[in-house]
Amino acid sequence: MTPRPLYRHALTPALLPVLLAALVCPLPHALGAQGTAGVSQQGYRQPPRAIAQIIDAEPLPSVTMSPDRSTLLLLRRPGMPPIAEVAAPDLRLAGDRWNPRTNGSSRDVSFTGFRLRPTAAGEAEREIVTPRGARLGSPTWAPGGKHFVFTVTGADRITLWVADVATGRSRQLTNRALNGTAGAPCTWAGSTRLACTFVVANRGAPPAADDTPKGPIIQEAGGRAAPNRTYQDLLASPSDEARFEYYATSQIALVGLDGTVTLLGSPGLYTNVSSSPDGQWLLVQRNKRPFSYVVPRGRFPLVSEIWNLAGKSVRTVQDRPLQEEVPSSFDAVTPGPRSLQWRADAPATLVWVEALDGGDPANKVAKRDRVLSLAAPFTAAPTAHLDVETRVSGMSWGSRDLAIVTEDWSRTRQRRVWAIDPSDPAKAPRPLFAFSSEDRYANPGSFVTTMGPFGRSVLLLSADGASAYLTGAGASEEGDRPFLDRLDLRSAKTTRLWRSAAPHYEEVVAVLDPAASRLITRRESTSEAPNYWLRDLAQGTAPRQLTSFADPAPQFAGVTKQLITYARADGVQLSATLYLPPGYDKAKHGPLPFLFWAYPTEFRSAAAAAQVRGSPYRFTRPGGSSHLFALLEGYGVLDDPTMPIVAKDGKEPNDTYVEQLVSSAKAAVDKVVELGVADRNRIGVGGHSYGAFMTANLLAHSDLFKAGIARSGAYNRTLTPFGFQGEERTFWEAEELYTAMSPFNHADQVKAPILLVHGMADDNSGTFPVQSERFFAALKGNGKRVRYVQLPAEAHGYRARESVGHTLWEMVNWLDLNVKPAGRTLTP
Repeated sequence: MTPRPLYRHALTPALLPVLLAALVCPLPHALGAQGTAGVSQQGYRQPPRAIAQIIDAEPLPSVTMSPDRSTLLLLRRPGMPPIAEVAAPDLRLAGDRWNPRTNGSSRDVSFTGFRLRPTAAGEAEREIVTPRGARLGSPTWAPGGKHFVFTVTGADRITLWVADVATGRSRQLTNRALNGTAGAPCTWAGSTRLACTFVVANRGAPPAADDTPKGPIIQEAGGRAAPNRTYQDLLASPSDEARFEYYATSQIALVGLDGTVTLLGSPGLYTNVSSSPDGQWLLVQRNKRPFSYVVPRGRFPLVSEIWNLAGKSVRTVQDRPLQEEVPSSFDAVTPGPRSLQWRADAPATLVWVEALDGGDPANKVAKRDRVLSLAAPFTAAPTAHLDVETRVSGMSWGSRDLAIVTEDWSRTRQRRVWAIDPSDPAKAPRPLFAFSSEDRYANPGSFVTTMGPFGRSVLLLSADGASAYLTGAGASEEGDRPFLDRLDLRSAKTTRLWRSAAPHYEEVVAVLDPAASRLITRRESTSEAPNYWLRDLAQGTAPRQLTSFADPAPQFAGVTKQLITYARADGVQLSATLYLPPGYDKAKHGPLPFLFWAYPTEFRSAAAAAQVRGSPYRFTRPGGSSHLFALLEGYGVLDDPTMPIVAKDGKEPNDTYVEQLVSSAKAAVDKVVELGVADRNRIGVGGHSYGAFMTANLLAHSDLFKAGIARSGAYNRTLTPFGFQGEERTFWEAEELYTAMSPFNHADQVKAPILLVHGMADDNSGTFPVQSERFFAALKGNGKRVRYVQLPAEAHGYRARESVGHTLWEMVNWLDLNVKPAGRTLTP
């Protein structure tokens, strides 16, 4: 489909319906109209045809790999669901959203089919036979990779199915209804059975909806500080509590590959069931009363037990009370055991972390976290392995005498990585890395894993056990260049084995042998869709292509992109990706109307803020409600121009938020104008969520932009008084900051038209729909040009085809009316 022209006369076919509609009921932005009382509701609109064709195209499949690395599983993804599906009634309880008909999530990810692609040469790709037209859940591989299980969501239940890799056939294991209210309902317990949570049999009808009050709803504080961020979908009444218990209560059972179902224990509010690597024990976690009306389910009282396969609890590891009084600091954690997990390289050893400072960063202690473990039969005292100065953020297991522990401290961005010997807790840990978590250039990468003896992911080690391997984004001044390194575990020195090279962006997906000579990578370029390849570093031969995914949006192929760098007034280096529309010739067409789309980020150091992000070699095809679709309408797009908010002179980053935001935006404007591709007087700005907050602030505190697009944002920070984004201070600790950063307080200063879009069922913390509702009222009351679009049934991200199409129509129309004035027609 030929993209629409870069310039057009004032009256075009696309604009004609808008003008005709304005004759009946004037749009608040049509022809510059102001002060209109409202807008007639005209139903969902469609974006231009070139955009509609792309969003209706079949998405590229997702890919997962078998544990033995012998097979790629291609997961066909469906298109966007219709609004009727998205708007179907759901339950919003304790911070979750459930489908009452299926007893699962109302926002689950599904697939339409599976295909197997062997990595060995000469083996053919083949389809997994699944129920025709079924809604398939995410697959979970069995240890060893001979089977994988998946769910099928029907009209009234979720059921469990298994696929056989050798035959390509699938079958239902049981028609009994699974309970998916706590996430994935099944986990492998060995290679021939699973532990699952099922809907309780004969539970009766759900609690009847009764809106008749039985009395006042009362909450009380006991005088201790209990700061909590603003959560959505919380329990609000005894009726909510009854429905929560009805749907969240499940029955644990073991399911064999022959379809036998063996019930374990009694029904409960189970949140997690995970098997030990040897399949002989279960970690079982459940909620209990009292529930809360101010925090979600994840902070309800929690009991963690170890069960045997007879369903008997042999040890209680954790009995955590209600967590309403956790400090609001990012480094605050719950007291007692947390992050419980099975050690991946041992038959049955439970590992967890405990805070040594009571979970409160304000307490002054030498060490803050401790790593502990407990091995079967779980009768001894736990073993302490390592105390760290900050917070344990990750653990990886390799062998009897090797594990990797990572610690982080949010406030300073400090990160350390240690190697420990689990077999000898008295042995001192070996430091491997120490760097700033916001320093992408210094990031050594993530450890490569492989399938261990128990079918779990463990560290990939060289044959002599002396080396491990690392992969990462490879951030550099020339952009991201993914890599593979060998790490000497004794000296902590790294050796580069491979690095992505222009004109491709290529990243390691799996390493196939202990010498790291054979790799599976995912490779793409500006013109080549991402595909999977097999590389042999030892042989040095050309890589062999494993998949052949085609370009899903060839209409976008003429778009050009460039990674650009520039500096703002205070010397902080910035970067962005510059996109230019198909058929554009700077010498012939001159400066373009432009759209900037950005998202601010806080930094502790200017050096980290200045680092280049992204790569000029990525394959870029827009989907959903992407701002990049503006390129097909004749706009240039500056994507993700960095908007760093940097701590200065011992202050917090946000203390100079507005000044730094405007300075970054001005530097970006100056750069694209200097390049000769943008018209300074025809630039719009937009963003989603915190990017919407940014947009509103830029329109209030600068005159750089002709219009703004703000989607699903928050505009009044007094409605998020216990911190927001990267800001830890409360409103009462930084009242002037909250006031200065809230565009609601500066609605009278907004200088350009702004389009507000918000999902009416927004589930994101802090971005309640009332944020846009009140901001619209403030702008309207101050005589500003504003259009407020509410999307029924949509959450923080927009899912329905009708909603996405209409959002794109609104964005294009808003830009056409406010950024791209009437001009000469150009035929690309």
